[in-house]
Amino acid sequence: MIPGLNRSIFLRLLFSSMLTMLLGLCAVGLLVSFFTKDYFTEFKKEELLRKAKKVNLAMQNTSTLNEDSKDLLLFFDQSYDTRIWLFDRNGKIVATSSQDEVSIGKAVDPSVVKKVTSGESAVLRMQPETITQPTLAVVVPWGKDDKVYGGIVLHTPITGVKETIRGLRETILWASLFGIVLSAGIAAYLSWSISRPIQMIDRSASRIGMGDYSERIRISSKDEIGDLAATLNKMAEKLEQTDREKKKSEQIRTHFLANVSHELRTPLTAIQGFLEALQDGLIEETGRQKYYSILYNETLHMSRLVDDLLDLIRLENEEVSLALIPLDVGPMLEKAAFKFAPEAADKETSLIVWVEDDVPKMFADYDRIEQILNNLIKNAVKFTERGQIRIAADKDGDYVRLTVADTGRGIPERDRELIWERFFKADSGRSDTKKGTGLGLSIVKELVKLHNGTVTVESAVDQGTMFTIRIPSVNMS
Repeated sequence: MIPGLNRSIFLRLLFSSMLTMLLGLCAVGLLVSFFTKDYFTEFKKEELLRKAKKVNLAMQNTSTLNEDSKDLLLFFDQSYDTRIWLFDRNGKIVATSSQDEVSIGKAVDPSVVKKVTSGESAVLRMQPETITQPTLAVVVPWGKDDKVYGGIVLHTPITGVKETIRGLRETILWASLFGIVLSAGIAAYLSWSISRPIQMIDRSASRIGMGDYSERIRISSKDEIGDLAATLNKMAEKLEQTDREKKKSEQIRTHFLANVSHELRTPLTAIQGFLEALQDGLIEETGRQKYYSILYNETLHMSRLVDDLLDLIRLENEEVSLALIPLDVGPMLEKAAFKFAPEAADKETSLIVWVEDDVPKMFADYDRIEQILNNLIKNAVKFTERGQIRIAADKDGDYVRLTVADTGRGIPERDRELIWERFFKADSGRSDTKKGTGLGLSIVKELVKLHNGTVTVESAVDQGTMFTIRIPSVNMS
């Protein structure tokens, strides 16, 4: 057994292909040699029979031999390059074209004489005493019609046939050797073209197994191996994407837990400190109401944080169902503006509501649209001082477009894509009297998405911000 043969597809394919071709060539060579030998022998026999009949045709009217008959035999001998004997009905040789082969008067095999005198031809292999090589001989009757004077023997050495067969075998051998070399090259190429992609697939699969999903198999073939490589590449892409999502999810979870802990720790620390001061009697009776108010506000902040977290988790888990009904947008905007008017007035900010005359009704959930407006207007009031907040609604094709625009601080360009992230707070470096959970815009995005709508933001620092929401109208539904 060749070392490594059982472990190498390349060697197995190479040797199996070469062995198959070698056996095939050997089988073809043997069959060709065997059938060719029979063909040449049969051809030589038929040729001798035709020549013998021609000799008989020339001598069929001659029952007794004379010098002319002997000269005729010599002529045929030289013309056909074949030795000729004549024997009588008793089997005695009466004439030959060559005196060196056999003596006049010698007898022919009685069985041959019997067959010829009955009018039949005979074919036999013989080796006369004076001839060292095997000889093919044919015997035909000598005479005309029913008059048979004896027999005519034509014989020739079969050396030429053997030499022809030997030459043919040598040609087949050389052709086989050339075929083996050629087949070895072809088999090596085919084996390499199959084993190389498999090796590439094996290396890629090993890297994938070790967690490296960046490896791709570069195979251009369109056969089954190419399909396998394409399948592995797709699997690697999906695993790489899954791994990225897993890492991103882990990062989000870690960031989420850190933010939740931070958001809860601050009010809890304040509440704990104030309660310890109140419990120890360090605060006079006249100042306790201020501390109670701070405790109450911190409790409300924690309550809002918990409510927002629950809302966001339910939205992301698709556990929120909408009660979709046709809604008149005008009254909703008026109600929202009225709700935040006192807070805006404290910051010397005006609230303006504008509704287009032919704006259609929205097909939406009343409570969730109100929640969206509350979050957006609350942010606008929070970041706008001595400015203006404009709340508007108009028609945008099959959608109702809602806009909340302010003239406040604006959002830096680097933060515009981050405002939708949980717990992200734009301009967090500045102190504000109003605290937020950093979840409002994340909730807005999820609620708009749940309504099959869109939300976009445009902003410039110190010039203001405009949120645009598109909600399907009743015409679209």
